[in-house]
Amino acid sequence: IGNTVLHILVLQPNKTFACHMYSLILSYDRNKDGPGSLELIPNNEGLSPFKLAGVEGNTVMFQYLMQKRKQNLWSFGPLSTVLYDITEIDSWAEDQSFLELIVSTKKREARQILDLTPVKELVSLKWNMYGRPYFCFLALFYILYMVCFTMCCVYRPLKPRTGNRTSSRDNTVYVQKMLQESYVAYEDELRLVGELITVIGAVVILVLEIPDILRVGAAKYFGQTILGGPFHIIVITYACMILVTMVMRLTSTTGEVVPMSFALVLGWCNVMYFARGFQMLGPFTIMIQKMIFGDLMRFCWLMAVVILGFASAFYIIFQTENPENLGQFYNYPMSLFTTFELFLTIIDGPANYDVDLPFMYSVVYFAFAIIATLLMLNLLIAMMGDTHWRVAHEQDELWRAQVVATTVMLERKLPRCLWPRSGICGREFGLGDRWYLRIEDRVDPNKHKMMRYTEVFKAQDRDNYDKGSGKLETNGDSLCKKELSALSLSRSTSRTSSHRGWEILRRNT
Repeated sequence: IGNTVLHILVLQPNKTFACHMYSLILSYDRNKDGPGSLELIPNNEGLSPFKLAGVEGNTVMFQYLMQKRKQNLWSFGPLSTVLYDITEIDSWAEDQSFLELIVSTKKREARQILDLTPVKELVSLKWNMYGRPYFCFLALFYILYMVCFTMCCVYRPLKPRTGNRTSSRDNTVYVQKMLQESYVAYEDELRLVGELITVIGAVVILVLEIPDILRVGAAKYFGQTILGGPFHIIVITYACMILVTMVMRLTSTTGEVVPMSFALVLGWCNVMYFARGFQMLGPFTIMIQKMIFGDLMRFCWLMAVVILGFASAFYIIFQTENPENLGQFYNYPMSLFTTFELFLTIIDGPANYDVDLPFMYSVVYFAFAIIATLLMLNLLIAMMGDTHWRVAHEQDELWRAQVVATTVMLERKLPRCLWPRSGICGREFGLGDRWYLRIEDRVDPNKHKMMRYTEVFKAQDRDNYDKGSGKLETNGDSLCKKELSALSLSRSTSRTSSHRGWEILRRNT
């Protein structure tokens, strides 16, 4: 019951009352220093009160709990050294990482905790010592891997076509070699080494990604932008396309160009994932994701309706015409593709002035140009501009969240020998098996002095106002003018006193 009440207090909107009640309940906890403490009992979602405060973005409760956990090591004048308990914060030995919970929640207030002590210092320590070097090495390794895969695709086994053309529009001159013909020369053996590296890399990607999907859940793993959800979809699809290409090569099945083309596009697009390791480029990757999966996905529905309607109209108009004179609409699929190009203004309106064009072509094309080019494309630009404005105001928070997500990902993937635990064990200071982070703090005495001056001046203003208000209420209507003048004099006196106090405060500053 006590643990349930603690979880309810974390969710209370009155944070001051919740902190006092939290301390009151813990004062009756008999095992507050042992493993059976109320603070360590998780709820049904596996969250302790400390983790729940972080997930809900309750910064007041989080700071209150951290103040209870800290240990003052020593202080000398304005300098002091504090040990912060990072047992539940550090993701090194946690199945359900506090840092991962913070970046995966949908509440923006939770990301503000990443800028608080000691979370900010812990993330900075992990990222600068291990995260950034490992991530840069991983980015370089992936680019070299993609270069190897690209060269294997460029020099794939082809041979001249021997069959006759079936149509005047058939332009194929090379076809794919059979498996027995693909690995004969020395150049083929070099390509085989690159293809083996590509296949092994695809298998490693699947082996690393699938356990995280099962642990976190597909909806959360692919749906969180900060965690790199769309990029996880891209890299898994890329690995599947590599395996499909390998099967088609081993079975001598024609058409391997389809999965190979998809794999090239997806593989190189995944390079943008590594932009999150740089503060200048990191927020732009989130901006691109939000534009693609937000603005562009909604816009594509409208674009599909417009293209389908006008492509059908163009095909009907040119259905009775000779396709040799104006071949952009000679069949329905080609009409769809041509209309799509017209929609994006990639090509100009097709016209052949040596022949008479149908009258309805001019009417339909005029309406298409107004709706598609002038209206819908400007609508898309306005939508993307609004998304850019919203993300630009959150780029610092998004950058910190990306760093945390990347750090936790690397910490889980790498062996323990390459990533030692951060912090200091409490045994060195007689504090048990908990781990602490030592932070040096400098206290500015002038800051506290100015705060005391400010509180005194505010209290003096409130007292003078309360006295004046009391006098005004106790007197009758006959003495109204006299009391108002007295109140005005009292207020002017208090303002003069406060003015002198603020002058002292400015000189001290």
